[in-house]
Amino acid sequence: MMQMSGSSSFVPDPGNGRLLRDAFGRFATGVTVVTAMAPEGCVAITANSFSSVSMEPPLVLWSPARASARYPAFAEARHFAIHVLAEDQANLAWSVARNRDALGDLTGRNAEGVPVLDHCLARFDCARFALHEAGDHAIVVGRVLRATLAEGQPLAFFGGQIAQVKIN
Repeated sequence: MMQMSGSSSFVPDPGNGRLLRDAFGRFATGVTVVTAMAPEGCVAITANSFSSVSMEPPLVLWSPARASARYPAFAEARHFAIHVLAEDQANLAWSVARNRDALGDLTGRNAEGVPVLDHCLARFDCARFALHEAGDHAIVVGRVLRATLAEGQPLAFFGGQIAQVKIN
């Protein structure tokens, strides 16, 4: 391990997975809830692996764990919605993280029949564009069919914790 100015370097291997997870956690991200309609009803997952990809065509991505019990529903979904959470939605993020059915049977649906949440900073209604295997996760690329945005402060994920962040 190489030390420089209070930092350390390492080669990722199965024996230091926690260290790699901690390094990944140094990158602050927004918090999203992704929803889709499965045969058994609304399925939801909390994800911080969201990113914009392209303006033309309008594409976004997120990365679910392939070992997740929720993965098959999202891998098969032709449409999904990504909700960017606001600072007052931490309880929602944790509820969905713990329970795929935490949203119950949402009554709000978009034009494609996907359950949608209200009061988010942004929502991206997507059609699946591509699905790529990527190690123990997958990369789900969605073509944005519609976007909705609102004013507010973001909910953030940093160092393994959900945190409220004030943006001036």
